[in-house]
Amino acid sequence: MSDLFVHSGAHDPRLVLSEEGPLAVFNQAGVITAGDVHVARTLGAVGGERDPDVLLAVALTCRAVRSGSVCLDLAGVAESIAAAQPQPPVPAPETEPGAGPDPGPTTLPWPEAEAWADAVTRSPLVAAGVLRWSGQLLYLDRYHEQETQVLDDLVARAATQPQHDLALMQESLARVFPAAGYEEQREACLRAAHQWTTVITGGPGTGKTTAVAGLLVALHEQYAREGRRVRIALAAPTGKAAARLQEAVSTSTADFDAADRARLEGIRASTLHRLLGRHPGNSTRFRHHRGNRLPHDVVVVDETSMVSLTMMARLLEAVRPDARLVLVGDPDQLSSVEAGAVLGDLVEGYRDRRDSPVAALQTSHRFEGGITLLAAALRSDDPAAVLAVLEAGHPDVEWVRDQDPASTIRTVTVDAAQRARDHALAGDGRRAIDELGSHRLLCAHRDGPFGVTHWNRRIERWLSEVVGDPLLDPFYVGRPLLVTSNDYSLGIYNGDSGVVVQSGAQRRVVIDSSEGLRDFAPSRMSDVETMHAMTIHKAQGSQAREVTVLLPPEDSRLLTRELFYTAVTRARAKVRVIGSEAEVRAAVARTAQRASGLSERLRADADAGHGHVKRV
Repeated sequence: MSDLFVHSGAHDPRLVLSEEGPLAVFNQAGVITAGDVHVARTLGAVGGERDPDVLLAVALTCRAVRSGSVCLDLAGVAESIAAAQPQPPVPAPETEPGAGPDPGPTTLPWPEAEAWADAVTRSPLVAAGVLRWSGQLLYLDRYHEQETQVLDDLVARAATQPQHDLALMQESLARVFPAAGYEEQREACLRAAHQWTTVITGGPGTGKTTAVAGLLVALHEQYAREGRRVRIALAAPTGKAAARLQEAVSTSTADFDAADRARLEGIRASTLHRLLGRHPGNSTRFRHHRGNRLPHDVVVVDETSMVSLTMMARLLEAVRPDARLVLVGDPDQLSSVEAGAVLGDLVEGYRDRRDSPVAALQTSHRFEGGITLLAAALRSDDPAAVLAVLEAGHPDVEWVRDQDPASTIRTVTVDAAQRARDHALAGDGRRAIDELGSHRLLCAHRDGPFGVTHWNRRIERWLSEVVGDPLLDPFYVGRPLLVTSNDYSLGIYNGDSGVVVQSGAQRRVVIDSSEGLRDFAPSRMSDVETMHAMTIHKAQGSQAREVTVLLPPEDSRLLTRELFYTAVTRARAKVRVIGSEAEVRAAVARTAQRASGLSERLRADADAGHGHVKRV
């Protein structure tokens, strides 16, 4: 979602024509939407706040949350918004008498910073707790409460240590990691043995899942020594990420001996929503909570970069205080589509702390091919290094700089789509899904000429020409599907993928869920979309053998280093980058910014001497 919008006239639903003052000016400039304005006006009416500058701050806080931030950085908001809209301002509709051009973001009438902060500090909304004011950060109460809860739970979990047999732990790890080069994995597992919360980070191929598998074997032996069987939960934010986690753990045990592999048999990964348990009628509350904790002794969460602040709060309140929580992820990837960047906050907040629970894996255990080199160059924030990898001619990295990429996209997408359709016509859902996973077209946008809607339609048109079928049925055979919301009654979840197959005289939808293939009538599929192309955000947590990345124009606010890096690391065997040198440079130079107080509050906790654990 773009930070700003360009309105289309007086009837644009994002405009509030009855509004006056700063809210109207910022609304007309495309900075805040009608929803932001209405929330500000409602809170002002209920809380007795009439100061237009404070109401503007409320509206901007709503906008910040929509954009993924937890709060509003009042001191820096003018600068960030001024940088967020490279297009020239759009004239106001001529039907409005006396209206001149809209003020651009760089010419908006921003309140004087010190006076603005003083007005917010004195606001009755802050006094009533509707808003929370901390330093220069302004929160809606809900997000301040969640951030505080996450901080308090992390500090409480760091106040004690689990008992463990260090000698046995070292013996177990020496057995599961006998080869040289796995010192980082052994160190990460030792950290997880003597602390309740551990964060394992690293890029692709650094052995994060290998560390998890070894840790689970070692903890199994720890509990067995006490005459108990360890209860383990594996979870991820989406169904596809959960399936990948389960597959990766299974693959990582291939070199273990039979006894160690047996220790992990039967462990199944699920989505976080399924782990916490559905709460009927409340999408942000779950069956497991502070009063009904999860029964597990060890909870491992993969793809933690995708976990929002709200979900992290729900997870921490559900995990038993005497259960180990292992958060695994890559902080260089995109953050959650919802508010918060918790993994990045934890890495930053615990940086340089003597009692840090973060174990950073840095050594790659994959073949140093172009994809690995490209990912490393992106992490270094060096445009020249990224361009050098793209230009080097690696067999697993292709750079396409055509102004019109349609020919390339048609070649690489239609072949895979046709093969998948052939398997679907034969009723073989498994092979059709596997074929669709052989290639993925990834886009930054949903709409517009660089968006998934546009390219899904073009690919369907090309496929129709090849197979001689107009594909008029919404559930045509071979249609790739992406589940876009959780359906607890069907047992399918946001991020699961599938395909329409021919089954005798009927058509069925086969979904590849974390529980295996599921088969449904098309009429039961309500929240699905076509997946010939998908957004990079939606692709997070999944992989394909070959990935084509379509970079948007360099002035797109979605074009960031995190987006580019996430797209590149979805590829297992080959990545194809479509974009100009200017677009590549713009992506590397621009990082996603999310306002949050969690990392600073973690550092402040360390400075105050709280949460430090005496090591023995």
